[in-house]
Amino acid sequence: MLTGQTGIFALGDASHGFFEFALRPGADVGALVKAVADLRPPHTTVGGVNLVVGLRPDLWRTVAPDDAPSGVHGFETELRGAGGYTMPATQADLFVWFAAAAYDIVFDMGVAAVAALGPHATLVRETTGWSYRHSRDLTGFEDGTENPTLQDAPEIVLIPDGPGAGGSVLLFQQWRHDARTWTALDQTAQEKVIGRTKPDSVELKDDAMPKDSHVTRTTVTENGEERKIFRRNVPYGTVADHGTLFIGFSADQARLQKMLEQMAGADGGPRDALTRYTTPLTGAYYFIPSVQSLRRFATPEDD
Repeated sequence: MLTGQTGIFALGDASHGFFEFALRPGADVGALVKAVADLRPPHTTVGGVNLVVGLRPDLWRTVAPDDAPSGVHGFETELRGAGGYTMPATQADLFVWFAAAAYDIVFDMGVAAVAALGPHATLVRETTGWSYRHSRDLTGFEDGTENPTLQDAPEIVLIPDGPGAGGSVLLFQQWRHDARTWTALDQTAQEKVIGRTKPDSVELKDDAMPKDSHVTRTTVTENGEERKIFRRNVPYGTVADHGTLFIGFSADQARLQKMLEQMAGADGGPRDALTRYTTPLTGAYYFIPSVQSLRRFATPEDD
C-alpha cells in the first residue's frame, strides 16, 4: 500500500516555512528530484519537524511518467473571473514545506534545504506562517471548520489507485488581507461575508446565507454531493502586511479548480464576497508524490 506524505496530516505545529524553487537553466531534473528525496527531517518525535514536498506536475511527469496522474497540471495562466477580476499564476517547479513547534527548527531546516537544492534550483519565494488563536485566521474567524477528520482525510486527499497512487494535488496561494477595510465592518456584516458566525463558527441558516458568501462560493458540489478538500491554511506576515496562506489538498484537482472558479465568479455565479477584502498574490499547483514514490529516487541510508 502506498503512503501519503505524513506532513500533510500533521496538525498542531505552530511555525511554518514555505519555500518555492525554480529549476536552474540546464539543470538535470532527475538530480533535483534526487536532492528533494534526500531531504530528511530529524528522526525524532520530540522537537521534530514535519516535511511536505511537491513538484510542478509536468516536472514530475518527466521523471516518473508511469507514476503521474493524468490531467493534473500547473497553475500556468491567470484565472479570469467576473468584472475583470483575476487570480495570478505564479507556478514554480518545487514546493518545500517545513512545520515544527518553534521557528528555530523551521529556520535551520530551511537553511539546509536551500543549500542542498541550490546546485539544481533557485529559491524564488519564501513565506513564513504561524498559528493564530489556535485555529483562526487573521479575519478573526475559525479556519477549516468543515475539514474532514484525520480518520477521513486520507480518502479525500490521496489518489486511491493507478498512476500517482498515494499522492495528492496541492493548491498553494498567498492572500493579502485589506485589514483596514475588513475591520471597518461590524460583526454582522463580516458574518454575512464569511457565511458563519464569528464567535463559534456556526454556518448561517439557508434563508440568511448570502449567495456570494465565502461558504457558498467555496462549497463544491457534484451530482448533489459536496466534494470536500483538506485545508491546512495558516496566517502569514506582520502587523502592517499580513494575510492567509491557502494550503488545500485533494485527490482530485478538478474540485480545487472549480472552487477557484466559483470564488472568482468565472462560473457565471457571483464573486466570493471575501475576495473584496483579500487579494491573491500567488497561485500554484503541485503534485505531492507518495512516500514510496519519492524513496525510489533517494540515496540509500546507511544501516
